[in-house]
Amino acid sequence: MKLYSYDWRFKSILRMNVMSLNIGVIGLGNMGRNMAATLVGKGFTVSGFDLSKETRQAAQECGVSCVDDLKALTSSSAIVILSLPKAEHVEAVCLGPEGLIHLLPSDSIIIDTTTSVPETSRLVGEKLSKKGIAFLDAPVSGGPAGAASGTMSMVIGGDESVYQSVLPVLEAMSRVRVHVGGIGAGNIAKIANNMLAAAHLVTTAEALTLAEKAGVDPEKVLQAINAGSGRSGASEAMFPTWVMNKAYNSGFTMGLMRKDIGLAKDLAESLGLNLPMTLQTEQLWQASATTISDDKDFCCIAQYTNADLFG
Repeated sequence: MKLYSYDWRFKSILRMNVMSLNIGVIGLGNMGRNMAATLVGKGFTVSGFDLSKETRQAAQECGVSCVDDLKALTSSSAIVILSLPKAEHVEAVCLGPEGLIHLLPSDSIIIDTTTSVPETSRLVGEKLSKKGIAFLDAPVSGGPAGAASGTMSMVIGGDESVYQSVLPVLEAMSRVRVHVGGIGAGNIAKIANNMLAAAHLVTTAEALTLAEKAGVDPEKVLQAINAGSGRSGASEAMFPTWVMNKAYNSGFTMGLMRKDIGLAKDLAESLGLNLPMTLQTEQLWQASATTISDDKDFCCIAQYTNADLFG
């Protein structure tokens, strides 16, 4: 069941060539900056804003035209992309006293790539809809490298007609897109995905530790796992790219993953669900903070299992 219907409000956007529209990007960290630069490289006109002057400067060096405040960004942007740390930042930017709800004209569309929570997205979407502003929750996977190459995956919640109207933008930013359902559905899909990623990193580290202690080459066992039914994104991509070579430079931090697995635990509790593996994974990630700080790469969780092998 749809909570909101935007079909009648976005005929002007649907009639226009999306390539001719200016796109605003709010949040120019590793992800937002690279997404903005990718759009610029594919022919879109992009304006960017971040609270940090240094971060804006870094985006400028990537070809993004930056502005000094939200008012300047919204004065020319029909589509606004958010790339923010947490749900509370999304709510503040969208609904705060000087937020987008007061600055954007009707028929504007906000695409939120933040790993947020469904309750926030639904609240923001409902309030924005009363102003004729559409909202999609579209969290991403693929890290800064995927954002820079336009090869991210996106899971998207929101009205189908709004999704279709900005599809050229989403296609430029990502390789895979799944429209999951109404507003908030993208958040739920991303929380579920990151819960699995967090668990798979740990279980893969444990499997390779088991092999090593049994006297078998863990590199060879990783190859065997990836040829068998135990393979995962952790074994196929994360361990070969960032763990086995001890690079630990994915661009995604322990702190961010701790936040995301915490969201999974909170969602399960809010639904009254008994999900012991989710709880155990969240507890392990939180416990690892005693030896692995929030600023370390999230793949360093392998070191918590076996510091000798993965350290």
